Amino acid sequence: MAANTTELKARLAFWRSALEKLREAYLALLDGGVKSYKIGNEELTRLDLVSLQKRIDEAEKKVDELEALLAGGHARRAFAVTPMDW
Repeated sequence: MAANTTELKARLAFWRSALEKLREAYLALLDGGVKSYKIGNEELTRLDLVSLQKRIDEAEKKVDELEALLAGGHARRAFAVTPMDW
């Protein structure tokens, strides 16, 4: 379990760092102070705000899942309900 906890903590640190960079890029582009923003080799522009928001949402979900696992909970699972008319 210790190795598993260590791995979860490492993943959580990674996703928190990624989330912080994505948020920083989003705010820089949204404020209009820059025309483009570079994360690693990827250059983002104001046209990328929608896709950047999706990536932020995904990173936030990943952080939430990892925090839940570390707290002893379970990762959130999606499920569908199909209404039926009998």
